[in-house]
Amino acid sequence: MTGMTSTERPYLNRRLAEFGTTIFAEMSALAVATGAINLGQGFPDTDGPEEVREAAVRALRDGRGNQYPPGPGIPELRTAIAEHQLGRYGLSYDPDTEVLVTAGATEAIAASLLALVEPGDEVVALEPYYDSYAASIALAGGKRVPVTLRPRDGGFRLDLDELRAAVTDRTRLLLVNTPHNPTGTVLTRPELAAIAQLAVERDLLVVTDEVYEHLVFDDAGHLPLASFPGMRERTVSIGSAGKMFSFTGWKVGWVTAAPELVSAVRSVKQFLTYVSSGPFQYAVAEALALPDSYFEDFRRSMLRRRDILAEGLSAAGFEVFKPAGTYFITTDIRPLGEKDGFAFCRALPERAGVVAIPNAVFYDDREAGAPFVRFAFCKREEVLLEAARRLRSL
Repeated sequence: MTGMTSTERPYLNRRLAEFGTTIFAEMSALAVATGAINLGQGFPDTDGPEEVREAAVRALRDGRGNQYPPGPGIPELRTAIAEHQLGRYGLSYDPDTEVLVTAGATEAIAASLLALVEPGDEVVALEPYYDSYAASIALAGGKRVPVTLRPRDGGFRLDLDELRAAVTDRTRLLLVNTPHNPTGTVLTRPELAAIAQLAVERDLLVVTDEVYEHLVFDDAGHLPLASFPGMRERTVSIGSAGKMFSFTGWKVGWVTAAPELVSAVRSVKQFLTYVSSGPFQYAVAEALALPDSYFEDFRRSMLRRRDILAEGLSAAGFEVFKPAGTYFITTDIRPLGEKDGFAFCRALPERAGVVAIPNAVFYDDREAGAPFVRFAFCKREEVLLEAARRLRSL
């Protein structure tokens, strides 16, 4: 089979022609094949709280969610999401009209972009960006316009002048991610205020991916873009139970936004998964009511793991950009005498028994991302220590 018909038209929609198998699937398969420690794909190697897992079992046994849940999500979860946004950030959302439960944040991103972007619309996104952003923009027929976060002062920084210059009369939407995957950048209050001001001035919609909201490592905590002046009515905010509670396989995400925005996203979502994760929705509703101590312990645990891996990577010879949030560390491989992240990552399992992700997959400009490699530290501390030991062989 060649993937072509007799008319020589490819089977795959041309909008997705540039996207093959995701790098995460490739590198995770390589980890299995070689027995390497997988610090590539961002999933924890332990489950989240036992009481949350038991809540899912209880829902299954009680017959709650075993059939189709309501299209917008079960009322208990929508209410819990609204209470979380209000209690944490002072953002008030109506659970009936301003909250939508999705099949993870990935569906929330796809449904939002398919709903709000038409062919020819420009979408400004912070580069490097999570790979589903580019695919979703392409599916919608939009044109992605990258604004690159560049290494400076030990991290990756946004140039606000470059962001402003990227907006044209054809710009429909800003796609923002903070805390930022893969760089670990957390946008500051002045940066977010400038983004908000730009969106209001140019009358832009904003989709903001905030799935790592509980993994901000300084004392300031997470600042939702929707809380800035003029942003409540133009912002689609995306959250994720998988990232919040370490149950990534449950695929429970959500959107909070003004009613007309939620209605637009729901109109697309109903033709994607329709509904999903029935019993897990009940468990996540209970999880969102966990005390503040859970979220603080979670943050502190990941902070310890960040420091273990950062120290190990530095000792192995990498230049380390210590993240301000998320559970990913970006490194520069040039101090090791390397410059091609793809080649480095494909050889690393055999060389050192560790799997990582080349950041170039997150860039339109592959050369700009070529020397950067991402490691995930959402693993047990002993696994990170062993990975650090193996990497010293480099």
